[in-house]
Amino acid sequence: MKKFGLLLASVFLLTGCGAKLASTTAVGSTALQPLVEAGAHDFMQQHKGRVVNVQGGGSGTGLSQVQAGAVEIGNSDVFADEKKGIKAEQLVDYKVAVIGIAPVVNPNVGVTDISKSDLKGLFSGEITNWKDLGGKDLPVIVINRSEGSGTRLNFEKYGLDNIAVKPSQEQEANGMTREIVSQTPGAVSYMALPYIDQSVRALAIEGVEASVETIATNQWSIWSYEHMYTQLEVDELTQEFIDHMMSHDIQEKVFKKLGYIPIANMKVERDSLGEVTEVKGGETSE
Repeated sequence: MKKFGLLLASVFLLTGCGAKLASTTAVGSTALQPLVEAGAHDFMQQHKGRVVNVQGGGSGTGLSQVQAGAVEIGNSDVFADEKKGIKAEQLVDYKVAVIGIAPVVNPNVGVTDISKSDLKGLFSGEITNWKDLGGKDLPVIVINRSEGSGTRLNFEKYGLDNIAVKPSQEQEANGMTREIVSQTPGAVSYMALPYIDQSVRALAIEGVEASVETIATNQWSIWSYEHMYTQLEVDELTQEFIDHMMSHDIQEKVFKKLGYIPIANMKVERDSLGEVTEVKGGETSE
């Protein structure tokens, strides 16, 4: 009985330890969410009994929650030092991919290409009807993203040069933004490329379309790194999942299929201040 009791105690301790290490949670960017969900599915297929929970909420939420220790991983479209209240030096930044962001419109507005100046005019409220851009006689309906959105921060920074935008309806997620734009005559917004489908139309800017090739060279400048942030010390499962997301195999197998660009395929790199430099000696897009 004594040996049996010790055995049960050992099983209990091992089970307890296993339960504590059995799951990890990644929260934040909805632009990065589909990729992390796909990576988590692949990881769990290879590691039975281990669970990776993935949730949205926006980059600001991801950064604040990982900093507070409420989750193991904070997904973000922006550098931690770009977010007020976040202590970047207390976090580890894993840049897992690059994602493009494009302005999108309801397919019936009658406009497919736009100048950067006119793009600013749409979001500032200066341009109020699509006929002023050669489109249909429809009022411009701006659909913005919520204040904590990393997609919004990057679009305003690289697409609108940080001009003051017109107060408008705001949405928290890429998916909901797409649904509203597709159903609202005259609507204009922006979203991460993996979310763009035939229900909306992506606008070219001055003849340039958002693509893997134009983003890799910064010819299309509205893009962002997709970051997975952790605290300085993490548990074994969290580190294994991060390593899985950074691995060459999954970047080739999953990233490109979903429309994300592996870091190794970029011909340029960019810091949190927006300074762009050419990558030398690395892989490039084909």
